[in-house]
Amino acid sequence: MDDLLASMDEWGPEKVVCVSDSRTGMRGVLVIDNTARGMGKGGTRMSPSVTVAEIARLARVMTWKWAAVDLFHGGAKAGILADPDSPDKERVLRAFVRRLADQIPSSYVAGLDMGMTERDAAIIQDELGDRGAAVGVPEQLGGVPYDELGVTGYGVAESVDAALRRAGRSVKGARVAFQGFGAVGLAAARRLDEMGASVVALSTARGAVHQPDGLDVPKWLALRAERGDDCVLAAAGGSRIAAGEELVVDCDVLIPAATQDVIDAGVASRIRASLVVEGANLPTNADARTVLAQRGVTVVPDFIANAGGVVAAAFAMDARYSAFRPDPAAIFEAIATRLRQNTHTVLDHAESIGVTPHEAALGIATERVRTAMQLRGRLPS
Repeated sequence: MDDLLASMDEWGPEKVVCVSDSRTGMRGVLVIDNTARGMGKGGTRMSPSVTVAEIARLARVMTWKWAAVDLFHGGAKAGILADPDSPDKERVLRAFVRRLADQIPSSYVAGLDMGMTERDAAIIQDELGDRGAAVGVPEQLGGVPYDELGVTGYGVAESVDAALRRAGRSVKGARVAFQGFGAVGLAAARRLDEMGASVVALSTARGAVHQPDGLDVPKWLALRAERGDDCVLAAAGGSRIAAGEELVVDCDVLIPAATQDVIDAGVASRIRASLVVEGANLPTNADARTVLAQRGVTVVPDFIANAGGVVAAAFAMDARYSAFRPDPAAIFEAIATRLRQNTHTVLDHAESIGVTPHEAALGIATERVRTAMQLRGRLPS
């Protein structure tokens, strides 16, 4: 906690709540980063490696993501230190939300992130007896099923198309490599395949595959549904590559859509794509972005490219107590419009002032948050 206290800055975090339960062994944390533009909102992550620092970093990403997409919520994130595949998952989850009953949903509305499913969101609502306690619940309960709809991946694909068009290129025939073939990666692959792109590589936690002439995306979507991460084990031996090599195969577009901190300066120096679109949160570090910029590789930042989930979350937040479920067509239209516009805005701004797209996007987001803080009297006079 001393490190977290030292890392607090003008933006936040405003609140860090750690909870535990001796009966279930549950340990968890909620970080409310900045609420100047609205209530703190971000997903809930369950992982056996969750740390307070990790959740604080992700909460800050949410602050910038909401501001960058110009929707009126603030940054927050929650984490539960537990194995999402454990038979005790439900007991741990219920213990977590009970401990945070004074925060949910008054200060924080739970959502979906790594290790959490739509049913888990329904469990949170049930435990607290409040439809407003979580978003991302199944459609049968009136929710917006993010993973089922594939809203984040859909937005990533729209951002890819916008960036390529801006460069005078077509998505048709563009060779795309994915790290990660989970909720984000598979939805983006499905959408890009519909657009005419060629998916040449993909990976899961169990390995990676590469086919320079293009993978049969519908086949791989079916394999993923049937076998989960083990889908890559069904690939012919000649198409299997070492884990991590999917980041550096010959391609036009690279989409890191797995987890954070996977591309450092060394990996960046080997990337062969001319466009990197960040599907995951925090997949590149500052050194990597410097190397990529020096090599002329365009990078669309995470909180621009993967903001489809927050657009859908905004619809879900508004509909929590409504008897009418949101219209998926309206959600997809809003995602496409906002993410395409934001991709152009950030890349144009970066080019005009001579900075990286991350710096340009952060500048836009921080100015919006700073203005809100000033209007609310939260800055020193």
